[in-house]
Amino acid sequence: MPALPLFPLKAVLFPGGLLRLKVFEARYLDLVSRCLRDREPFGVVCLRQGGELQVGSDGSKVRFEGVGVLAHLLDVDAEQAGILQVSCQGGQRFRLKTPRQRADGLWFADADLLVDDDPQPPSANLAPSVAALSNAIEALSGQGQHPFIEPHHLDDAGWVANRWCEILPISLAAKQKLMELDEPALRLQLVDDFLRGKGVV
Repeated sequence: MPALPLFPLKAVLFPGGLLRLKVFEARYLDLVSRCLRDREPFGVVCLRQGGELQVGSDGSKVRFEGVGVLAHLLDVDAEQAGILQVSCQGGQRFRLKTPRQRADGLWFADADLLVDDDPQPPSANLAPSVAALSNAIEALSGQGQHPFIEPHHLDDAGWVANRWCEILPISLAAKQKLMELDEPALRLQLVDDFLRGKGVV
């Protein structure tokens, strides 16, 4: 996958996840417009070093994680001039190859797409973590919060693991490692271990 435009963030996007962005920098306004016109995704990568404001101005101090996730545009709202409210859905994971920066500050990279998780039901011993996520969704909904894209897939270990990873109070480094894991059942097992350690299940 050549010349994938990148949107580096202090966040980890997961496949199937919902990402909301407030876009106001010229290079990203152009990026969103182009992706909307061409119906193409962009790549979201987590910043390992440097801040989001340094990405365009001082690329020498910026380092990305090696694996990111494609972001597919769901909704773009121009609520005021020069500012876009953007909603995206996480798609396929990719491995970065040689990121490079354009003169306008936008980063690009060639990328190898990684294999999607195979849908698989959670094992019986992980049922409490599935039930706890279902309860959390219901509680958040009652507060008017809807952090997950519907339909929900509580019968899929990878989907359950990814949604827990998005809302758990764990470090970006831990989220990144979990996102990179190729085995969804192991990802959910690690989440279950964390939840049990915290007395959530």
